[in-house]
Amino acid sequence: MNADLLRTHLLGFLGESQVSTDPQQLKRHATDKWYASNEPEVVVFAESTADVSRVLEFAQRHRVPVTPRGAGVGYVGGCVPVEAGIALSLARMNRILEISPADGLAVVQPGVITGDLQDAVKRLGWYYPPDPASLRECSIGGNVATNAGGPKCLKYGVTRSYVLGLEVVLAGGEVLCAGGRTHKNKTGFDLVGLFVGSEGMLGVVTEITLRLIPAPPARAALSAGFRTFEEAAAAVQAVFAAGFLPCALEISDAFTLRAARENPDAPRNVPPGDAHLLLEIDGQPEAVASDRRKLEALIRGLDPTLLETADTGEACERIWEIRRSFSYSLRATGLIKLNEDIVVPRGRLVELAKFSRQLQEETGFAVASFGHAGDGNIHVNIMVSPEDMKAKREQVDAALDRLFLQILAWGGAITGEHGIGLAKKRWIGQALDPVNLSTHRALKAALDPHGILNPGKFLD
Repeated sequence: MNADLLRTHLLGFLGESQVSTDPQQLKRHATDKWYASNEPEVVVFAESTADVSRVLEFAQRHRVPVTPRGAGVGYVGGCVPVEAGIALSLARMNRILEISPADGLAVVQPGVITGDLQDAVKRLGWYYPPDPASLRECSIGGNVATNAGGPKCLKYGVTRSYVLGLEVVLAGGEVLCAGGRTHKNKTGFDLVGLFVGSEGMLGVVTEITLRLIPAPPARAALSAGFRTFEEAAAAVQAVFAAGFLPCALEISDAFTLRAARENPDAPRNVPPGDAHLLLEIDGQPEAVASDRRKLEALIRGLDPTLLETADTGEACERIWEIRRSFSYSLRATGLIKLNEDIVVPRGRLVELAKFSRQLQEETGFAVASFGHAGDGNIHVNIMVSPEDMKAKREQVDAALDRLFLQILAWGGAITGEHGIGLAKKRWIGQALDPVNLSTHRALKAALDPHGILNPGKFLD
């Protein structure tokens, strides 16, 4: 079906402002923050569950591919409309429908920006912990699609831990309600868990019921510079060995820090040394104050190049500005950042640092590593010039092969929070054993028998 005919059909049940074939809109909806791009034939802006249902019923009947899309800030090409068709935007479904402190939950539409939800519940003394670095840009629907994490998941868990209920439109337009408002529910299979992390391939989420927790009344942070990544990794193990469970424990390497120091838009309080450790604790004021003093003494005993502490929310945010600047600073280098969110067993952090240096020496591509040291989810960024992405694509892929196969050999995972999308499709056969992969395909066939939902991704 050509674009004009497709648009005409869609306008039969959607408003004029909801259907676009404008070249700028097609270009905007062709990609995310990864480099792959493919334009849809038409963009649909859903404004209700009924809109989504009608679009999917039509699409299944006419075998039109549909690629659901949130805020478009993913890193793996997950919302690239590989087979054109309809790019289904949920951005206009952006209302917080309810915040219920009595029930400890919020009900939101998928287009709600994560940071906006956090702000809204914080004003009521409540807390929604999942905090991707892109929280001011990313949407709750996208977080659900990828089971997003963030620094605070060390203590509090990832998105899946907070999803109590989902409204999902299936491929044929039927509306499924899974879970609900209760904090415990063992009625039937865990369909909520099935859809969280499914990357838009099993259904389109149109309403989300999220668990909230009371906001911790106090927080404190420590920012420490170290001479080497190995010293910073040893500090991570020392913190756990001393009996502490921070809410966040972040590490970064020399290339990442250098990029931040050279970026005029980054904070000026990046510490000296070739590694950085950021640690945050929260809880009751007396406990936080006591733990901060003990942790400061512990870290100081490890001979950091610089140690800064913060014991107010505002001071903590100044420290966090360092961490949140890393991705932007790496982009400011002019290199393409292949952001690989691999996960290793925590005891492999030093080996990962050594392997990353070896990979850099062998390939000639710079490697920048930073991320969630507390759970082993490190963003290993292979930095490639635009020219090399074209001229040396085979070498780039070979470097990624080396990285992913080594991670899997250590018992790790090729993605901790970004998902597979297109970027990691090539390695899914190594990451999942044959029975696991065939089970994925069986579930896909059962829920989307004609393969219209986000086609071209890792199950195709």
